[in-house]
Amino acid sequence: MTAETATPTPPRKALPETVPLTADDIRAALRDGVADFRARPVMSAFFGAFYAVFGIALVWVLLSLGKVWMVIPAIIGFPLVAPFAAAGLYEMSRRLKAHESFGWSDILTVMARQRQREMGWMAFVTLFIFWVWFYQFRTVLVIVLQDASFSDLDGFLATVFFTPEGWLFLAIGTCVGALLSAALFTVTVIAMPMLLDREIDFITAMLTSIRVVRENPVVMLGWAGIITVTMVLSLIPAFLGLIVTLPILGHTTWHLYQRAVRPVEQASAQPTP
Repeated sequence: MTAETATPTPPRKALPETVPLTADDIRAALRDGVADFRARPVMSAFFGAFYAVFGIALVWVLLSLGKVWMVIPAIIGFPLVAPFAAAGLYEMSRRLKAHESFGWSDILTVMARQRQREMGWMAFVTLFIFWVWFYQFRTVLVIVLQDASFSDLDGFLATVFFTPEGWLFLAIGTCVGALLSAALFTVTVIAMPMLLDREIDFITAMLTSIRVVRENPVVMLGWAGIITVTMVLSLIPAFLGLIVTLPILGHTTWHLYQRAVRPVEQASAQPTP
């Protein structure tokens, strides 16, 4: 093939440019997240309340259907879908930072439009990992507690927390759950707000999220720890703590994304080597 007829190889699309993070970035993002919540407390709390009511309804349905064994994985795995549920909070923070006025219809309309964008694929990834969590929980339950019997929630909890087999079950389930949570956090923590903010494919968004976590392991591990502890404490009072904590975490995640990934206009202005 001659040089005249050769088809040039299209240039590889570069990932968005990332910025190193420090603990100060988390503190600053938290301050901005709290400020966003205080700027629109009712609208922010609405998303937290919706998430809490959904969690309460999920547990009630499982108990009504006699699916006692599913209550624990539902409660523990419930926070896995929080990043997708926070899409409206990301949009609120974006508009607040840009000093744009907005109302309920603006935010809800933007959320509805995400179905037609790459955010839908991220929802699929999130729900798939949620399904894997339930499947592995059931598998470990059958293998470890195969001879145990429980007909109500109290009996199930007694078996899990007060028998040697239950302790083994908790140890294995905790390790597997931690791995799944770490994987989901890594691919979504930056990807979710980025997909709402930019016209970008979900693969690029996930790769960027992975890159941010890989380049800032200590900082991002700290942020993951804050999210985990906050969500667990919020679930204790019948999910009601989520009314406040989920919006603050959602707003904060948006601001952390803004600090972790260089804006498009700034990235394009960087001198090329």
